[in-house]
Amino acid sequence: MTQPKDHWSAEAYSTSASFVPKLAQTLLQFLDPQPTDKILDVGCGDGKFTEAFIPAVETVLGVDSSPAMIESATKDYGGPKAEFRVVDCCYLDRESSIVNGTWDKVISNAALHWILRNESTRMSTLKAIYACLKQGGTYVFEMGGHGNVSEVHTALIFALVQQGIPIEKARKTSPWFFPSVSWMTNELQEIGFKVEKMETEYRPTKLTDAANGGLAGWVRLMGAPFLDVLPAEKREAVVQQVCEVLQTVVTRHEDGSQWLGYVRLRGIAKKP
Repeated sequence: MTQPKDHWSAEAYSTSASFVPKLAQTLLQFLDPQPTDKILDVGCGDGKFTEAFIPAVETVLGVDSSPAMIESATKDYGGPKAEFRVVDCCYLDRESSIVNGTWDKVISNAALHWILRNESTRMSTLKAIYACLKQGGTYVFEMGGHGNVSEVHTALIFALVQQGIPIEKARKTSPWFFPSVSWMTNELQEIGFKVEKMETEYRPTKLTDAANGGLAGWVRLMGAPFLDVLPAEKREAVVQQVCEVLQTVVTRHEDGSQWLGYVRLRGIAKKP
C-alpha cells in the first residue's frame, strides 16, 4: 500500500489553523479528564490539544497518520504520561495493540471529518473506536458537521471545474466528510454505543492574520488534496482565485477580518 502524501506540518498548521486547539474548551468539558484515565487521542496532530489534558490523566496515547505532526507532538509533549505514534486511523482496526478494550476514554478533535472521508473504511474505524474502549468507557469527539466551511468547500469545487476537472471528480477530490447529528447518532447506536449527547454548533471562526496564513494559507493547507489534482504551476492561481471569489463573503466590513462558517458536531457516547 503506497503511503499517502503528508500535507501536514506543525509550522503550517500553527500559521493557518492555530485556532483549532484553542476553540476546544467545550470538548475538554465533555472529556472530563480524571487522574486514573487512560486516554486514546485519535487524530492527535501536533499534540497541542492533547497537551490540555495530559497533566490531568494517568496516560495518553496520541495517534495520527502524519509523521511530521507526530514528530512535533513527541518533541513538544512526549514523556512518561504521553506517547505519540504514527497510525493511519482509517485502518485503526488493524492495530491490535491499541484496539484492545483497555481505554477509559477515546477522544478526537477536528480529525474525524478527514479520517471518515473514505466510505469503505468509515464504519470499520468507528467500530474500532468502540472496540478500543473498556466496558463503561466513553467516546468524546468534535468534528466538522454538515454544512461546515460550505463557502470555501463550494469555491474549491467550482475552481476545479473551471480548470476542466469533471464535477464528479471535483466532488470526490474533497477530503472531508461532514455528517449530521442524525447520521452520527444512528451509526453509533447501530455499533452498540449509547449516545448521551450529540449537538451541532454554528461557530464562525476568525482566520489567522499571520504572514502566509489567512484565507490563502488555510486553502493551501486544508485544501491541499483539491490542489493536488492540478498541475503544480496552476495551484497558486487557484488559491488566489478562491480568495478573490470569497473576498466579500468572508471579510467583515468593519475591520477587514476574515471568517469561515465552521459548523462543529460534538458528541458523547458510552460503551455499555
